[in-house]
Amino acid sequence: MPKFIKALLVFLWLITSGWGQSGLEIPSSPFNDEIVRHSAYTLGYCEAHEQARWVAYELTSSEIAGNSRRKDNFRQDPSVSTGSAKLSDYRGSGYDRGHLAPAADMKHNSTYMSESFFMSNMSPQSPSFNRGIWKNLEETVRKMAVLSGAVYVVTGPIFSVPKGQIGLSKVTIPSSYYKVILDFREPDLKAIGFILPNTASSKPISSYALSVDAVESRTGLDFFAGLPDDTENLLESKYDYSDWKVNDLTSSRKAGKTCSGITKAGNKCMRAVKSKDTYCYQHKPGYSPKVKAKTSTPVSSGRCQAKTQKGTQCKRKAASGSAYCWQHK
Repeated sequence: MPKFIKALLVFLWLITSGWGQSGLEIPSSPFNDEIVRHSAYTLGYCEAHEQARWVAYELTSSEIAGNSRRKDNFRQDPSVSTGSAKLSDYRGSGYDRGHLAPAADMKHNSTYMSESFFMSNMSPQSPSFNRGIWKNLEETVRKMAVLSGAVYVVTGPIFSVPKGQIGLSKVTIPSSYYKVILDFREPDLKAIGFILPNTASSKPISSYALSVDAVESRTGLDFFAGLPDDTENLLESKYDYSDWKVNDLTSSRKAGKTCSGITKAGNKCMRAVKSKDTYCYQHKPGYSPKVKAKTSTPVSSGRCQAKTQKGTQCKRKAASGSAYCWQHK
């Protein structure tokens, strides 16, 4: 399909959907995904993989300066007609509910923040990836928005060579993730893309930079199709990370930095562990909680009779009429 026809179709869709001023962030797609529009972002939901193929939004410097707090109210997306993935699909999987449109990009108001926790905006990410190199890329994009005034962002998973599935909904575990960013404000028009494997990395962000054309070839999507052809070809065929004037962040979090255990609720344990350890103290094989010492005769004063987590005698003063301190009652 010629690009001018794609651009026309995108434009017509934007008009009929009541979209705002530009809509440049909405990609043109050959896939039969459901288009779902929320207050601050739009997504193309792929039912076969039970997650968004792309999430697109404009990010302005004023939105980044918002003060809405993170809600963590993960829930199904009622706007997905076929039903989005469920919270239970991720429970006990060992994978994070990784945001595609980050919560930190949605601080403009409480509605934006709340809607960023729809499960349609989540994708199974390795904990060391989600909390490491991916988080750094998200921070880098926010700095780009601040320096440029506003940027258009499209982000999503890449399903080639998937790493498996999780949950009863069979949510695909992507092999990698992409972001493409467009600065369409004069005088420094520019665009850049990134593709990161779904695993821990300590490499600099710049090592993952690509042209938007390169990301298009991996995803099958046509980004920023609403641009005039000559402008689109120029911006998407080249990139220069130094043009964005952002620090080249690296990830300090590597695999094994968080416990590999699973909590009683079935979630991934979030405790930090030493580099040589796989589990925190509670999830180490053979661990059993310390049972506080029993005494048949309550004491009115003196030392607590309980044991600490380390197995040593508690040194706190016992409460009046009790054998234990306030913590071990």
